[in-house]
Amino acid sequence: MSKAKWMTGAAIAVAAWGSMAQAQTTLSLWYHGAGNEVEAKIINQIVADFNGSQADWKVELQSFPQAAYNDSVVAGALAGNLPDILDVDGPVMPNWAWSGYMQPLQIDETKIETFLPGPKGYWDGKLYSVGLWDAAVALVTRQSYLDELGLRTPTLDAPWTAEEFQAALDAAKASGKFEYALDLGTAWTGEWYPYAFSPFLQSFGGDIVDRSTYKTAEGALNGDAAIAFGNWWQGLFTGGYAQATQDPADRDGGFAAGKYAFSWNGNWAALNALAAFDDVVFLPAPNFGAGSKIGAASWQFGVSAKSAHPDGASAFIEFALQDKYLADFSNGIGLIPATKTAAAMTENYKDGGPMAVFFGLTEAQALVRPVTPGYVVQAKVFEKALADIANGADVASTLDAAVDEINADIEKNGGYGH
Repeated sequence: MSKAKWMTGAAIAVAAWGSMAQAQTTLSLWYHGAGNEVEAKIINQIVADFNGSQADWKVELQSFPQAAYNDSVVAGALAGNLPDILDVDGPVMPNWAWSGYMQPLQIDETKIETFLPGPKGYWDGKLYSVGLWDAAVALVTRQSYLDELGLRTPTLDAPWTAEEFQAALDAAKASGKFEYALDLGTAWTGEWYPYAFSPFLQSFGGDIVDRSTYKTAEGALNGDAAIAFGNWWQGLFTGGYAQATQDPADRDGGFAAGKYAFSWNGNWAALNALAAFDDVVFLPAPNFGAGSKIGAASWQFGVSAKSAHPDGASAFIEFALQDKYLADFSNGIGLIPATKTAAAMTENYKDGGPMAVFFGLTEAQALVRPVTPGYVVQAKVFEKALADIANGADVASTLDAAVDEINADIEKNGGYGH
């Protein structure tokens, strides 16, 4: 090839490359994980891989501290300044969709057929968000404690009944070995309350709101089942089994220090428990009569209603759903990968892995929080009611007041579209 021809060919190649780079349309992405170096490394890798995989779109990432993230999205919506892609906490998504912050995804839903239920974010019959992971709560203890206290080891197929769970707490308390039988994590506030404790209510047969219509909490939060739950909940504290007020240090290290026989905690804390003891076991939630329940749905990706490029934003989210990225997040931050095939690629959740039990718990027991725009208010009302009951408030009148507050909010907002 002559020098002239070679230079002409090179010039064409450079021009084509430059044209491709110029053709990429920029998509903005807001993410809640600022300050978490491991999480940042993974999300940045997904962004870089997507940007390099095609010539149409270029995602640019902006991260926010988790504590300030939701407020930033609301402020951005009011200012008309939302990104193309955002992430959203699963139970908050219906409110953002109803408020006009988000639009349905444009992805091939066969891509999520094998996903756990919790990471799929549906509102009004449409898919608005998808998560790469989920989280689960278990009753954490040691096999040696169960053996010493003469307790049956519960399984997914045969969880403890309400009577067996109470007997376990009684045995732990009577042993004199522990400061408290049960660590509920009351040092944590906010979303921990509805996520961790409403499944107890649901296992009794009640709920935060009536899910058949989502137009009232009457009967769900103050009916006979809810009253029974409230009395049981209060009894944990008046009976000396758990702390209504807990030091954060005890939540972080109390189980490892031997202060508690049982700890109601999530898979994100499992590695610390495994590091502390070689006989840790993760037990399913007790069945209080209506089945064993735990919470579901964690952070998910969605498309802003203001995005001028929902096809590109959806393409990025669909790209991120690959098993390798699900496994990377699981290995990096310890949460449950959204698919069984991704779980098999991880150290902790593969068959025989030290935390594989959590995948089974999520499959068998997980229940999403109420799928309604009103949840953001209902969650706060529920938290206050439980805290008040734990501190001695009358159960029936407290739940009645919570129902009145929830119903007033639903009426004020025209039923939230239900």
